[in-house]
Amino acid sequence: MDLGKACAKRRAGLHGGMENPAWSAGPNGIQLWVRLTPRAHRNGLDGLRPGADGRMVLQLRVAAPPVEGAANEALIGFLAEALAMRRGDIAIVAGETSRQKRLALRGDPVGLEARLRGWIGG
Repeated sequence: MDLGKACAKRRAGLHGGMENPAWSAGPNGIQLWVRLTPRAHRNGLDGLRPGADGRMVLQLRVAAPPVEGAANEALIGFLAEALAMRRGDIAIVAGETSRQKRLALRGDPVGLEARLRGWIGG
């Protein structure tokens, strides 16, 4: 398998691919479920994975430590840059002190979903 295909397979995750996304669209944007790994070597996307409850989550890592909200701020900054969004349009709505988080991405849900699929798929 060539390196490009291996990276695409890793981004899509080992289970589920894009059939069961880690988000749901609403009238004002998207709810995104994330599993965050702080204190990583670098910021990155590790693909879609099943969470503890069976729901797909987007596995992300950030270099910042989980101290005084640094990892959460790094997560918001990482997502804002990756999805070409303003930081103010991304909010953590559940899981501020947990690795499992639910975020609200404010904006056009169709456009946001297309950006998410493009980013994850590669």
